Amino acid sequence: MAKSKILYLCHRIPYPPNKGDKIRSFNLLKALSEQYEVHLGCFVDDDFDYQYVDKLAQWCVEYKCRPQKKWRAKLKGLTAFLTGQPITIPYYSDVQLQRWVDHTLENYQIETVVVFSSSMAQFVDKPQYSKLHRVIDFVDVDSDKWRQYADNHGGLMRWVYQREHQLLQKVEQQYCERFDHSLFVSPDEAALFRTLMPAALTPKIQPLLNGVDVQFFDPALPAAAAEFELDKPYIVFTGAMDYWANVDAVRWFAEQVWPGILQQHPQLHFMIVGGNPSAEVKELAKLAGIVVTGRVEDVRPYIQHALLVVAPLRIARGIQNKVLEAMAMNKVVVATAMAMEGINAPQSAWLCQTDAAAEFTGHCLDVLAEPVATIGARQWIIENFTWAATLEPLKQWMRRN
Repeated sequence: MAKSKILYLCHRIPYPPNKGDKIRSFNLLKALSEQYEVHLGCFVDDDFDYQYVDKLAQWCVEYKCRPQKKWRAKLKGLTAFLTGQPITIPYYSDVQLQRWVDHTLENYQIETVVVFSSSMAQFVDKPQYSKLHRVIDFVDVDSDKWRQYADNHGGLMRWVYQREHQLLQKVEQQYCERFDHSLFVSPDEAALFRTLMPAALTPKIQPLLNGVDVQFFDPALPAAAAEFELDKPYIVFTGAMDYWANVDAVRWFAEQVWPGILQQHPQLHFMIVGGNPSAEVKELAKLAGIVVTGRVEDVRPYIQHALLVVAPLRIARGIQNKVLEAMAMNKVVVATAMAMEGINAPQSAWLCQTDAAAEFTGHCLDVLAEPVATIGARQWIIENFTWAATLEPLKQWMRRN
């Protein structure tokens, strides 16, 4: 029996799955490809990823990957101040991708569209597509993220972020009204979005949790090669290091927590592992004991050899893959409440949660002084956060009622 066709739109090429949003969008792609012939439209915003474009043929019958230069996208985004739109909409607008979407929907018998990220909904938010079965994965409540940014800035940028928060929230409501299902990465994000929407829309709003590939993140596998020597004791943070929430996290840790740890363990290192480190992150490498790796081929050896993993996020949305991956590798995690949103793991010897710098330091020192058995961490992930389990509800939402 031939598979039905589906259109899948992503704001970033979903392969390789080497950062938070791409891990989720890739696993959605894999799940969709098992039941549908997937026509994928996306942007490529990192030249490094062009080498992987043709890999998409493993999961897609057709794919359109449009280049997105950040400087050009930012210029387009500025037009929002003339049109009254949120910056997000013109930032991701693209005439050629729109033509491809229109051509694809016109020439193939596609009845279902899945949109990953609200920024991509504009391509199918048109009257002629209102009869399609449209599912949008918001992932996070982006408008509230901009509110958080506004709360942490002053002056002109505070106004810009506040404007984006207010306008984007209106657009999010429009999409929720017009699309059949609105999905979010955690129950907390879904609950937050329900409070922002009219009561009539709440049945459409559902959580679709992240998972982790427990076969890939398995400490029993032979350690992969690493670009850096890992023979000295260290603790680690992993993540895309051009993402503001991650930048804020490592800066806070380096300034408020790391000095207290280093005082007790002068031979210890703090490794910041992730691609595209910002100028602020690179500056941290000047501090004693801090190593900024930049992009690495495989994050697993850096997790595997670490004495513990830290996730000191103070601005975060949804379920953090970095935490799931560390737990799957049977590592002790010291994290803030923000980093643990939606995971709901039990407090235990292998999971310490606090938002206070002094307590964060204390938890790290306790683990370093007396390493604990972490076998429960991986087992808990296997029981609760495999992709097969977390994506199971997607099957029912893909069907028309």
